[in-house]
Amino acid sequence: MEKDETTDLIASNKVDGTAVFNRQGEKLGEVYNFMVGKRSGEVAYAIMSFGGFLGIGQTYHPLPWSALTYDTGKKGYVIDADKERLMRAPNYAAGEEPFSRPEYGQQVRDYWSSGPT
Repeated sequence: MEKDETTDLIASNKVDGTAVFNRQGEKLGEVYNFMVGKRSGEVAYAIMSFGGFLGIGQTYHPLPWSALTYDTGKKGYVIDADKERLMRAPNYAAGEEPFSRPEYGQQVRDYWSSGPT
């Protein structure tokens, strides 16, 4: 195993770019980065990039870290959502800073905790 990965731990630079799939095996996007609580040190959200071409029209979808499951066979993360649900989820464009609004994190948590719709 590489030095930046163990059985249970992985370096952040190896998470960026990892594919995100739905349960049907469709690739929805990839992990762009993740948000870590400054005080807790815990990963709160994986930010998934979705759509666009060469960075134009790309949107970013925060997913609660707890909503992702790593699938060793796919070498990627899996979420319980189809593309339509993902498109309705809270998202933002490059250059926007939605987490600067305190209510945004709650909006994301509420959306993803509501179960499949």
